[in-house]
Amino acid sequence: MAKVKLSKKVSTGLINSLSAGVVPREGVEHIAVGREKELQSLIQNLDDIAEGVAAFRFIIGNYGSGKSFLLQLVRNRAMEQGFVVADADLSSERRLAGSNNEGLATYRELMSHLATKTRPSGGALVSILEGWINKIQQEVASTNGMRPNDEGFDDKVEEKIREVVQYIEDLVHGFDFGNVISAYWRGYRQDDDNLKNAALRWLRGEFTTKIEAKQALGVRVIIDDETWYDYIKLLAKFVAEIGYKGLLIILDEAVNLYQIPTTVTREKNYNRLLGIFNDTMQCKAEHLGVLIGGTTKFLEDPNRGLFADQAWRRRTKESRFAEASGVQELSGPVIRLNPLSEDEILTLLQKLSEIHASNYNDSKPLSTRDCKSFVHEIVNRLGADALLTPSEIVRDFITVLNIIHQNSEIKFDDLIRGDTFKPTLAGKDTDVNSDDVAEFSL
Repeated sequence: MAKVKLSKKVSTGLINSLSAGVVPREGVEHIAVGREKELQSLIQNLDDIAEGVAAFRFIIGNYGSGKSFLLQLVRNRAMEQGFVVADADLSSERRLAGSNNEGLATYRELMSHLATKTRPSGGALVSILEGWINKIQQEVASTNGMRPNDEGFDDKVEEKIREVVQYIEDLVHGFDFGNVISAYWRGYRQDDDNLKNAALRWLRGEFTTKIEAKQALGVRVIIDDETWYDYIKLLAKFVAEIGYKGLLIILDEAVNLYQIPTTVTREKNYNRLLGIFNDTMQCKAEHLGVLIGGTTKFLEDPNRGLFADQAWRRRTKESRFAEASGVQELSGPVIRLNPLSEDEILTLLQKLSEIHASNYNDSKPLSTRDCKSFVHEIVNRLGADALLTPSEIVRDFITVLNIIHQNSEIKFDDLIRGDTFKPTLAGKDTDVNSDDVAEFSL
């Protein structure tokens, strides 16, 4: 296997994240195995979004199956291709709808995580706006032979800005959205930080009253719990008009919607999700992609899951032909994460061993035999490989590599075959429910 060449920052981030059981933010492409078909299907969605259509996909798998990993992989690929990306984990405080602005809280989280290729860590709203303004200034200077301080230069720039704003003014809430974008330009032109900050606050959904927004910006509406998705559509249209390929929204941990205890609130969230699904599938949105990560129960539970609603069941249930053939259909709205093969698991462990050895300047990574021995030992100790998920295998494997690196007197074979070695179970230490874990799925 070719030696992995990564920066210290990326390799350290990978090791630290995986040892803590969380998905790394950077470098996931270096440890991706066995998801080529699923990834290719999602990349095709990105190509479609770039052409002006919309896309909606569920990524479904059980705990530890690699949903978040795949979503992170697509997120990074989308940024590389020139998309604006925003992601958020749903929770009890962040939902799609609620009585305490839970939907707005999700919108605010998405806006804080707004990211581009040049700002992959989030907080990209300012760089998007100012990068666009700078680009227009360069175009005006090139086309008209003018300098920024020349009389009439700013007027030419404003004309270009108004051209973009006009494209979105006919959409729902587009007029006010356009006015706020124009207000940001005025603040930029006049070096008025208060006006720029007010425009940014409005776009981030931080105004709490319409009176406050009118005083600051002259607009009579604010982004709230009922309208936040409309502004997601506007943002998608806007970023496409100013040079990006589109907007990709990623919402993970949708199981938190399934776990809402109140039936009325849970159904309200499912209905909001259905509205977004219908909107994108009918191409009422442009240049917008929505990816939802959830568990099998979130989708299929007939009492609390999406399948409790016949409208959702019709839209997302697997075709009888796919069920009969046993072949996964990857072009539909649901991508189910199937188990990885043993060879893919071994390839993953070999990659991790290479990265770990390179990060700590060890002379040589573990051999293929050692990696096979590790998997074999875990299976034997647990008594059933159905209890294994890659997230737990990886966490244990990184721990073993760390122990050997920090304690040179300890041998790999002695460590994994010792009486005290107990592999981590997926979920609780006891009472593991096999329905909540996936067999070798990443």
